[in-house]
Amino acid sequence: MGFGIKELVIILVIVILLFGTKKLKSMGTDLGGALKGFKKSMGDEEEMPKTLDKKDADTIEGEAEEVSSSDKKSDK
Repeated sequence: MGFGIKELVIILVIVILLFGTKKLKSMGTDLGGALKGFKKSMGDEEEMPKTLDKKDADTIEGEAEEVSSSDKKSDK
């Protein structure tokens, strides 16, 4: 009980009439860009710990200490 070619063509015609070809093209482009960005961000997450240098880690720790010390000063 699957869809035949006739049913798929009818559904395609109805979708084109409802949205129009320009809207469908822009929706496809947006969806493709979103998927590409998602895949890139997933790949970047795995590479981040590998690219963090000791120097960068020290800089991040120093900035965190500065923020925590300034928070203590503002509490007084």
